[in-house]
Amino acid sequence: MTEQNITRINLDGKEVILIGTAHVSKQSAEQVKEVIEAEQPDSVAVELDEQRYQSVRDDNKWKNMNIFKVIKEKKATLLLMNMMISSFQNRVAKQFGIKPGQEMIQGVESAEEIGAELVLADRNIQTTFSRIWRSIGISGRAKLMLSVIFSIFNRETISEEELERMKSQDMLNTVMHEFTEAFPRLKKPLIDERDQYLAQKIREAPGNKVVAVLGAAHIPGIEKEIYREQDLKKLSTVPKKAKWPKVIAWMIPVIILSLIAYTFYMNPSAGYQQTLSWIIWNGSMSAIGAAVALGHPFAIITAFLVAPISSLNPLLAAGWFAGIVQASVKKPNVADFENLSEDVLTVKGFWRNKVTRILLIVVLTNVGSTLGTFIGGADVIRLFIENL
Repeated sequence: MTEQNITRINLDGKEVILIGTAHVSKQSAEQVKEVIEAEQPDSVAVELDEQRYQSVRDDNKWKNMNIFKVIKEKKATLLLMNMMISSFQNRVAKQFGIKPGQEMIQGVESAEEIGAELVLADRNIQTTFSRIWRSIGISGRAKLMLSVIFSIFNRETISEEELERMKSQDMLNTVMHEFTEAFPRLKKPLIDERDQYLAQKIREAPGNKVVAVLGAAHIPGIEKEIYREQDLKKLSTVPKKAKWPKVIAWMIPVIILSLIAYTFYMNPSAGYQQTLSWIIWNGSMSAIGAAVALGHPFAIITAFLVAPISSLNPLLAAGWFAGIVQASVKKPNVADFENLSEDVLTVKGFWRNKVTRILLIVVLTNVGSTLGTFIGGADVIRLFIENL
């Protein structure tokens, strides 16, 4: 049995065997099977949370998605990012003729075959995304979205040598490598915190011998963290939103409405101009976002009509309304959910599939509405100054 990519740790009499894998490597899956069969551990820990475990075990997972619930719970952006990242992993896996996450599936199957306890050792992926989202700020979020979107348009294939080098990176980090260099804060929730979480779950795994199947990027961190007690509750908590963005979100409409009201008082004609400018810029930019996502005409009209109002209320977003209208008039069918895993492999597929198109409409409509708020707001201020 080859010891390459294997790390052995003695932890107070418990033997821990870490297997560093590439998430799309056929050789990694074969090594996982070989190690578990040879070592006969009491438990097998895999780098999966409950959500991803259900995903790799259930090929029909998308059929159960309630798209209306996703929009109402404000999860469209996170889900779209998740799909885009999965797109990268699936493309690489397809290139090499293997199933994405095959080494994790192999770990699960091998644990069942030898009767070992299965430990889902990773933190909930939504918690990780939420902690990333909260830590990188508004400009960081915009760059993150652009980085992930760019990965869809990147059609380059990778060599076997590059695939092996990917064993030194987390899959999420592989997709956003340049972004993590530009934003070091991303490394903490994406890698460091998960190292701590994984280490604690491996510590707590039952039995005297544990095999852990992990992305190789986590091995150095886990080697360091596994000797310390980690606070899983703290690591699983989504930080509270900062108050200042909410304050600014309410200040903008108050300022805009105050300027328009004062201008109306001083010069009704200029006040009408401000109002018209606000409606046109907000509505147009939001509608353009919906149109770029190839929204139904009703969804585009909804984006235009709702944006000028929703931009004045931080509790509302034009994208939610446009997305719900799109989902109502172009309701995804079973085939759309069945084809998701294939459709997310291409740019055309993202726009063709009714599910991802709805998510794109929500996100791009909101982006357009945000741009319209800044442009329309600037024009309201300009007209106010001119009429002082």
